Amino acid sequence: MNIHMPLPLLAALALSACATPAPTAGEGAPADAFMAALASHCGQAFAGRIVADEPATSGPDAFAGKALVMHVRGCDDPARELRIPFHVGDDRSRTWVLTRTADGLRLKHDHRHADGSEDVLTLYGGDSAAPGSAVRQAFPVDAESVALFEWEGSDASVTNTWAIEVEPGERFLYELSRPGGRLFQVEFDLSRPVDLPPPPWGSQVL
Repeated sequence: MNIHMPLPLLAALALSACATPAPTAGEGAPADAFMAALASHCGQAFAGRIVADEPATSGPDAFAGKALVMHVRGCDDPARELRIPFHVGDDRSRTWVLTRTADGLRLKHDHRHADGSEDVLTLYGGDSAAPGSAVRQAFPVDAESVALFEWEGSDASVTNTWAIEVEPGERFLYELSRPGGRLFQVEFDLSRPVDLPPPPWGSQVL
């Protein structure tokens, strides 16, 4: 293999290597501002309501008539990771996990049974595809999650995009969307903290 390169190409490569990288960790990056906005509510819980569910669920609605509460609970290292249990009535199986990566943010869904064991569909999600903003971050499904969904027969989920919006002291929005018109959104009122819920299932093994 010929490893010799023309001098102009070598010069161009050297310049590109010295170029300033896109912002990652550090003050001013949208991902950091987003995490800080959410972390400002560490230790608090908030009530929510479904604001979009299209098309309407054909079978039993797991959310109908149940109290919806999010709890910004996992704040040991809030600049790196935040864990946010999402309680649906007495169901404490869901936790949103936001992690700071070298390039942005990662969202994973930690699903547990009441005994703390993992559900077969757990730790799915994706990485932020663009810098986003301090208010909104979107997470297209990653390859690992696509493989999990296909293995478990959840083919509709292989095109999922999740998003989170946070306006401190005002609102938190969790969103699931996919091509074809699927849109699910649950919004929480950050201006009115509520009593803290019990720990999420599996918290004793984390």
